[in-house]
Amino acid sequence: MVKNKFDKVTNRLGTFCTQWDYIEDRFGEKKLLPFSVSDTDFSVPVEITDSLKKRMEHDIFGYTRWNHHTFKDAVLHWYDSRFHCQLNSDWLVYSPSVIYSISQLINSQSQEGDGVLIQTPAYDAFYKTINANNRQVIENPLSYENGHYEIDFALLDTQLAVPTTKILLLCSPHNPTGRVWRKEELEQLIELCHKHHVFLISDDIHMDVLRQGQQHIPLTELSTNKMAICTSASKTFNIPGLIFSYVIIPDPAVRETFLRQLKEKDGLSSSSIFGMYATVEAYNHCNYWVDELNEYIDSNFTVVEDYLETHLPTITLAHSEATYLAWLDVSQLPYTSEQLQQALITIGKVAIMPGATYGTTGEHFLRLNLGCSQTKLLDGLSRLKKAVDYLNTQH
Repeated sequence: MVKNKFDKVTNRLGTFCTQWDYIEDRFGEKKLLPFSVSDTDFSVPVEITDSLKKRMEHDIFGYTRWNHHTFKDAVLHWYDSRFHCQLNSDWLVYSPSVIYSISQLINSQSQEGDGVLIQTPAYDAFYKTINANNRQVIENPLSYENGHYEIDFALLDTQLAVPTTKILLLCSPHNPTGRVWRKEELEQLIELCHKHHVFLISDDIHMDVLRQGQQHIPLTELSTNKMAICTSASKTFNIPGLIFSYVIIPDPAVRETFLRQLKEKDGLSSSSIFGMYATVEAYNHCNYWVDELNEYIDSNFTVVEDYLETHLPTITLAHSEATYLAWLDVSQLPYTSEQLQQALITIGKVAIMPGATYGTTGEHFLRLNLGCSQTKLLDGLSRLKKAVDYLNTQH
């Protein structure tokens, strides 16, 4: 039943879909099979669809209030049921997107020219929002060995000690490597941030998509001092187009500054009615669906691992603990990233994100989106093989 649900193929073309309709923007060519933008090809849970249809029957869509128990209680229920974590409802504030939240917190917790530390390879929007806010990107490269990533805490301590480093922007779980940070790692991060008076922002948008046996730990379980969690149901339930996220800010002064920016500076305090309804419905009634999603994503990772081992043994899959994004190590291929991308696009007719998008430490990787049917996934892997086979004949 789970397999049938997620194996369903829906034609997304003609829906103004970034991943399918505008593939040419990123890859310079149309009619490629996309594994790029990190949304999925999965239909949302029927409970969400039914909730939106019901709200559509009330055909007035005026300004919408987010600050009420219906929304906040749904988030509290989700954190309790998924992470065994108890939140204070006062900590919760609405935001239109996770990156908007990060941008606003960078603005309020640092000055122009200050450093914002990220662990690389890193989600490309981190670089963009730090630079656009006239802050300095401080790269803390993750250590990579035998397909596994670890934090270089000695280097991190040195970098956080620099007086102008004001913020650590954490990705938890980590995109693109798929790491789930262990409790002792998070405790050490928090300790270093407190030691050096650095504000900790955690992007937890991938928190629900976990490999079997993995457990995400929200930072508020370990500390509520000088920190904020930015997250959303959008990645989990494939609803980013409904525009709704939220921030967990324990500090009242930081929270008030955020709300003043949201409402008075940017005029964004009225939320998307459909985003709010979808989030509430998902968090109250779709726990089971996430379990099924994770089971299917786990099987997709197995498909990739088996395919590479059989057909493309020079490409390996970095160990994944979370997300639906496979991080493929192509360092053993005797080709440059540019040569490989050219072959993928022109020969394989497939769009897979080059690792260099996520910084120089991602140069010899590809990020493959596994949030799709296994039919599409196998087609994409065969196109990857076709591109590599072509390069091998030319070498």
